[in-house]
Amino acid sequence: QVQLVESGGGLVQTGGSLRLSCAASGPTGSTYAMAWFRQAPRKDREFIAAITWSGGFRDYEDSVKGRFTIARGNIENTVYLQMSGLNPEDPAIYLCAAGYSAAYYSPNSYNYWGQGTQVTVSS
Repeated sequence: QVQLVESGGGLVQTGGSLRLSCAASGPTGSTYAMAWFRQAPRKDREFIAAITWSGGFRDYEDSVKGRFTIARGNIENTVYLQMSGLNPEDPAIYLCAAGYSAAYYSPNSYNYWGQGTQVTVSS
């Protein structure tokens, strides 16, 4: 079973930056994509960014394009989310996911989830 562990969340001022990390372990060989979602209180889980396991394709939710970057790390089986220009719309629990489906934008396409890391933005 694939296990995902996120880190890097915290408190940042409006306009600030954070880098989230997701370390994957276990049988990741068949993984198609890894993604970041976020979930704020009383809201649905929201797609943020995805990257194919090969790193050859990436996509982002419109509100984070130009501010967030998803990347595979030099450390094997690690995916990062570099976030800049954080604003009051961004606070949430950020979750890493791994799955086998090409429908990368849907949370239903992911088989494995991490526990999440909290991102808080102060004004």
